[in-house]
Amino acid sequence: MSNESVRYRIEHRTEYRYSEPVAICQNQLRMKPSSRHGLICHHSQISVSPAPDTVTEHEDYFGNRVYSFAIEKLHKKLVAIAKSEVTVAPPRFHSQSPSPTWETIRNETRDPVDAPVRIIQEFRFDSPRVPIKQEFADYAMVSFQQGRGILDAALDLTKRIHKDFHYDTTATHVDTLTTDAFKLRAGVCQDFAHIQIACLRSIGLPACYVSGYLRTIPPADKPRLVGADESHAWLSLYAGESLGWVDCDPTNGCLCGVDHIPICIGRDYGDVSPMRGVIIGGGQTALKVSVDVMPIEVSQI
Repeated sequence: MSNESVRYRIEHRTEYRYSEPVAICQNQLRMKPSSRHGLICHHSQISVSPAPDTVTEHEDYFGNRVYSFAIEKLHKKLVAIAKSEVTVAPPRFHSQSPSPTWETIRNETRDPVDAPVRIIQEFRFDSPRVPIKQEFADYAMVSFQQGRGILDAALDLTKRIHKDFHYDTTATHVDTLTTDAFKLRAGVCQDFAHIQIACLRSIGLPACYVSGYLRTIPPADKPRLVGADESHAWLSLYAGESLGWVDCDPTNGCLCGVDHIPICIGRDYGDVSPMRGVIIGGGQTALKVSVDVMPIEVSQI
């Protein structure tokens, strides 16, 4: 288990180009990190061009930082840039750490007696993109055998999804149903996170969707490419008071560490999409996104 924390400088650039002028747009950005779950946000700022006519900021129900803006002048190009500096601490556990049985956590969160656990309980229910179904429960139960520790079982399920499902950017799209991706046995990180959350919730365990970034390390003989990093998605499973929330990455078949940088959490992707909004006009739209995740300091803790 690593005892090193990593400080990162992050830049997320989103650019829209329109074939026809846009008269009005209203958007929400969820690109500012929150200090929680082993992450400290030192500072974060968002710039938008053309300059917005109105800007407001607030925290949503899940504690995510939301930057809302409106532009009420004609424009054929929109650029939003989020710059942040954060420190990610290593998890308090490793893959072999002892953990309560999964049945213990299921029972504790089924009938909670205190407010914090009642909030956790909300992540046991289905959501617009994550249904609770027997097919997901059946798949999960291969890993969640009777009396098995929740950490061991969760990692086994994570590895099985990584093995059984094919990463294919052409197989699904942003609105593909989780049940369809499950049948296809293919998709991208969003699909795999939704599938594992559906499996966990279908056996009564609380799990939430996490959006963020994954640090990529180039081969030893290759330079680091600025802007070549990408947004990523994984999930977080509540594993009891001693372990807290355990982040699992089914796309890569592993528990998350300091290379994973969480930005927002929610019930599913619909709660955490980095940018959403409406426009009047615009015609055809071309989108370009670039992400740069630069480690700037490694510290012993």
